[in-house]
Amino acid sequence: MSTSPDSFTEAVSSLWRAVSTVDDPAPTALVVITAAIALVLVTVRPLWLKTRHVVTQAHEGSHALVAALVGRKLSGIRLHSDTSGVTVSSGNPRGPGMIATTFAGYTGPAVLGFAAATLLTVNRPAAVLWSILAALALLLLLIRNPYGFVSVVIAGALVGAAAYLGDPVVRYAAAYLITWVLLLGATRPVLELARTHRRGRGQGSDADQLRWLTHLPAGLWIALFALVTAGTAVYGTMRIVATQWP
Repeated sequence: MSTSPDSFTEAVSSLWRAVSTVDDPAPTALVVITAAIALVLVTVRPLWLKTRHVVTQAHEGSHALVAALVGRKLSGIRLHSDTSGVTVSSGNPRGPGMIATTFAGYTGPAVLGFAAATLLTVNRPAAVLWSILAALALLLLLIRNPYGFVSVVIAGALVGAAAYLGDPVVRYAAAYLITWVLLLGATRPVLELARTHRRGRGQGSDADQLRWLTHLPAGLWIALFALVTAGTAVYGTMRIVATQWP
């Protein structure tokens, strides 16, 4: 069954219209409610054990994105049920490219959250959701284990439903909830990493790899992770607040 050029063009045009949609400003109550829900999701431990999967997907995706940008060859990503993950790439085992790739994991979710917050300040929730959906589709191509595959498919289905089927309020609710989870949740894994290192069990962590790559203490890298994630969360929140209460 063939597809005519006109049908393909119309499909692309429809997708672009969906992505570029500018909605009316989000209700302030919705912004506050989604922030409160996200705060609960990232602070209450039983809920965090589920929510952390979202941050892990962003963490490993950030490793993969930066690895590709610096010219490393990606071998695959594995996501596990305990919320851990690993991204494997090949290339120069040292140097700026490897340092950037390793540094991107813990800082990536906060940066992605800030990018989403920026889109929301110009009333583009559809762009947030479709961008996340595209990122998940690319992530899916790199997944190398069944659990990771299923978890990404489920995330994609939920985001896709909100993007394709939702009205503006649903799009805003989904986009803001994901954005708040990334902004507010990016720092908690850093705090968990710091606690692990204090207990002497941080061998092989991103901070430990950066110590090996740069000969700088792992504690310094953890402090930089915390500075970037907390600073980005504060700045992203301030931008959203400034939009809602100019």
